[in-house]
Amino acid sequence: MAMRPRGIPQDKQFAGTLAKGLELLLCFKPDEPLLGNKEFVARTGLDKATVSRLTYTLVQLGYLRHDTRLGKYRLGAPVLSMAYPLLASMNLRQIARPLMNELADEVRGTVSVGIRDRAEMVLMDTCRSEDGDAPLIDIGASMPLLATAIGHAWLARAEPKEREAALNQIKVRYPQQFADHAQRLPQALRDFASRGYSTNPGYYRRDRLAVAVPVATAVNSEIVVFNCTVPASQAPAREVRQRVGLRLVTLVRSVEVALGLR
Repeated sequence: MAMRPRGIPQDKQFAGTLAKGLELLLCFKPDEPLLGNKEFVARTGLDKATVSRLTYTLVQLGYLRHDTRLGKYRLGAPVLSMAYPLLASMNLRQIARPLMNELADEVRGTVSVGIRDRAEMVLMDTCRSEDGDAPLIDIGASMPLLATAIGHAWLARAEPKEREAALNQIKVRYPQQFADHAQRLPQALRDFASRGYSTNPGYYRRDRLAVAVPVATAVNSEIVVFNCTVPASQAPAREVRQRVGLRLVTLVRSVEVALGLR
């Protein structure tokens, strides 16, 4: 009998085979575009026979492409086609982009906007200053929910039940991440409540300072969070975080007004 992927619920209405196939597609990362059956087995908890059937099916449907020389798989074009309707339906991106570009240039950093995907925040748009050493971060890049300002801002905005569900999912699927970072979350939530923005806790990227602000109301049923990062060498961390944090709050409020949320 095939193993159930880690974190997949026991539910008669739940389409387990579909979930297993999607679990395989979600195994890929920007720095790991090629994966083999061995990696799929290790990352999903599925047995070899199930993984073999799933990869065969996904190749036939075009969602995976098989590199016969390497014996590994890469994502196919239909995966990109699936993501486009989501991005196109979010007019928030078009409204926010000029403001994001302006702030990125002003602080000589990067301004991004993201939504949650399981234990990570995934960027759906990003703007980068041409003047500075801001890293190039593309659409689809992800950051850990529990270890970043953007993740803490999402957790701060989420309703208690939604936050608890997200934390439980991380605890089950990524126990090491939960063990490393969960104990710092209560203080992060208190800081957000007093400031109106989240800051990077300093254990994800020490060379960058980050602040994050969530949109006050869900957009297309998603909690959307804006994130701004600048070089840590700009000025004293507290001063930079406060200046950029207040500036980002202003940006988000302007977006909310433009969207009719205020």
